[in-house]
Amino acid sequence: MASVFSKIIAGELPGQIVWKDEHCVVMATIEPMRPGHVMVIPLEEVDKFNDVDPAVFAHMAKVAQIIAHAQERAFNVPRAVTAILGFEVPHTHIHVIPAESEAAAYVQNAHKAEADEIASAMDKLRKALGELGHGEKIPPN
Repeated sequence: MASVFSKIIAGELPGQIVWKDEHCVVMATIEPMRPGHVMVIPLEEVDKFNDVDPAVFAHMAKVAQIIAHAQERAFNVPRAVTAILGFEVPHTHIHVIPAESEAAAYVQNAHKAEADEIASAMDKLRKALGELGHGEKIPPN
């Protein structure tokens, strides 16, 4: 059975995708730890990150770095943090979270966000990605 991420990627479920290329997508989480929190997800449905093809995982890390630069710009934070958790959805994903401190990555800070709050944060992130020269990777809404 396809994961919820695969269904969003396929357009079967709604989602806020801010990046798409031949190996991965970047999409918003519906339970962000803070505004701008996204996940880098391989197109191939692989449960554990240590089972992802190493070249694809390296590409995902590169994309996470690009996203971090855009988050710093869009959300006026000094850095972004990452986490690989993955128990809630059996499809590898790297969380990338705009941060002022390590507390930004505390799981207990996650909250169900309203759709308009998520959309607004993703619009800011898309704008920053475009300003940084990555507009070709931003899919149409």
